Amino acid sequence: MARRGMMKLGMSMRGLGYHPAAWRHPEVPADGTLRFDHYAHNAQMAERGLFDMIFFADGIGLRERDEPRGSLARSGYELVEMEPLTLLPALAVLTKNIGLVTTASTTYNEPYHVARKFATLDLISGGRAGWNIVTSWSEAEAKNFNREEHLDYDTRYERAAEFVEVVKGLWDCWEPDSLVYDKEGGLFYDESRMHLLNHRGKHFQVRGPLNVAGMPQGRPVLVQAGASEPGREIAAATADVVYAAADSLQAAKTYYDDVKGRMAKHGRDWDDLKIMPGVRTIVAATRAEAQAKFDRLQDLTDPLVGLARVYAALGDLTGFDIDGPVPEPQREAEVRSSTERIMQRARSQNLTIRQLYKQIVGGGFYLIGTASDVVDGLQEWYEAEACDGFNILPPYLPGCCDDFVEFITPELQRRGLFRKAYEGKTLRENLGLKPHVNRYAEERARSAAAE
Repeated sequence: MARRGMMKLGMSMRGLGYHPAAWRHPEVPADGTLRFDHYAHNAQMAERGLFDMIFFADGIGLRERDEPRGSLARSGYELVEMEPLTLLPALAVLTKNIGLVTTASTTYNEPYHVARKFATLDLISGGRAGWNIVTSWSEAEAKNFNREEHLDYDTRYERAAEFVEVVKGLWDCWEPDSLVYDKEGGLFYDESRMHLLNHRGKHFQVRGPLNVAGMPQGRPVLVQAGASEPGREIAAATADVVYAAADSLQAAKTYYDDVKGRMAKHGRDWDDLKIMPGVRTIVAATRAEAQAKFDRLQDLTDPLVGLARVYAALGDLTGFDIDGPVPEPQREAEVRSSTERIMQRARSQNLTIRQLYKQIVGGGFYLIGTASDVVDGLQEWYEAEACDGFNILPPYLPGCCDDFVEFITPELQRRGLFRKAYEGKTLRENLGLKPHVNRYAEERARSAAAE
């Protein structure tokens, strides 16, 4: 029995694509991450393909290490790019329907800043803003913000939980219709419908109110990646969208059932959360053409960049013949289980160093083939209820975004899996999420009903 409802799709637009050799591709502008026209083209193309949203992952430091020496200068991956909360309002003017989602860290921001910026983006875009909640994780970022090392795991999550609650509280400070604009009576706002937050917690003291109001969505959509145990619990309790990572149907299904199964205890319905695993797609008119596209990209991987991908597990292999066998690890493993898995793969398949790093560089959940092949894979996961849709991770931009819209969107529509027009004006409406209910308006309604 086919699953009812439509698949949800996001186009992740970080940098030049999700393959480390993307910047070397002849069809990719190497300076694209610093050119507004590059972002504008991708956003408008994704909207033409009726995507629910575009997504900008973000980091606030160079998190890639120069290991082995010289590899970073050859990478081009996540090195220089525009700041997304400055970029997205400009893209909002060039688009009409597509959601605009980006990351903001709960470790290196204050709640008032985040609440104000995303509320403004929601107003500029007419209700299309989404906040991807992250704690940040790297020492590179810590050293940009007056710290020598990152906050410990428990503190980061504790701070994040409080941070999100403060932001949500600030967004609710103004009830719907609180701004009356009564020129005749001389009343700008209804005092009974504006509220001070007066939050005093372990990490934050925030009085409020927010000096932005009237968001079209009530509040921006909340997005997160919730792989860890606390992350899964937070997702089940509060998130609207979860970006998941899984490279097999069974793993995706297990995660989906686990997170969705936690929602009832938080008073939420199964469909109040959209789980969207990441998938890399390469599509062409024939399977051979699609595979050739992938192989070409793989061949553009600089050997030093490839060696950087195995450095954490195996250490510096620059002194070895990359077309020779994989040697024993040259360093103590950072994550022993990861090193053991890589070595077992190398030995069982008799891989050379080049073959090993190519497997890792080209790893993850890929769908490569014709439109029918790719949609077969997407449909299998969707109808197995292993997801509510997908976050597309284009290996290179703009080509993979353009190809998706040309080949895959029409095939999804032909099979009745995807929309032929946007259902609403806001991101919340297009995702099929319930309208946001302001906490103070809800309390007012309960009090009125009890009288």
